[in-house]
Amino acid sequence: MAMRRVTQANISPQGRLRIGLPQLGKYLLPQLVEFQQEFPSIELELSFSDRLVNVIDEGFDAVIRIGEIGDSRLTMRRLTGYRHRLVAAPAYLAQHGTPTRPADLASHACLRYRYPTSGRLEPWPLLVKGRPVSVDLPQSAIADVTQALQAMAEAGLGIAFLPDFTVADAISTGQLIVVLEKHIDDHQDVSILWPSGRQSLPKIKVFVDFMVSRLGGA
Repeated sequence: MAMRRVTQANISPQGRLRIGLPQLGKYLLPQLVEFQQEFPSIELELSFSDRLVNVIDEGFDAVIRIGEIGDSRLTMRRLTGYRHRLVAAPAYLAQHGTPTRPADLASHACLRYRYPTSGRLEPWPLLVKGRPVSVDLPQSAIADVTQALQAMAEAGLGIAFLPDFTVADAISTGQLIVVLEKHIDDHQDVSILWPSGRQSLPKIKVFVDFMVSRLGGA
């Protein structure tokens, strides 16, 4: 019996767990807090950055990453992805009109996201009759955090291209209205990855299983 207790103690989830997340990972704080409450013996260390970290060389136990994965040394589980939506405040649309086709955006105030790692502006994947189109979008305001763009959109300063889960509440309450819904071709994959050699560690297994159970995935 004593030996069994020692063995269980040795394999129970505990110790430091270093997790890398994108800046959008801040929206996962409720789930991360819940995880910490459920597994108090695990010490979470969270690093938020859109930089493409080297999971193994930089000592991460796991990372949550957006987009395609190219490192064969990592084990992966898909989480539920997301899409972007073009949104604006009712007051803005009342004053400036509602765009009905992508070309209309050229005459609107566009609130643009700049990738902090590359400095590039995020493209808006616009479609007409199922085919991609290019529109010369104004740069009425630029930010490298989505919270700033959402605040500006809610204040009626223009149209923003934002992840659906960040604007879901504002849409449901009428603070923001979706525009050009049928003219956006966009889906972002989200995955949780960890070094293949560590997949049997209890602290990593419970973290992966917990996030999949809360966020959905394969």
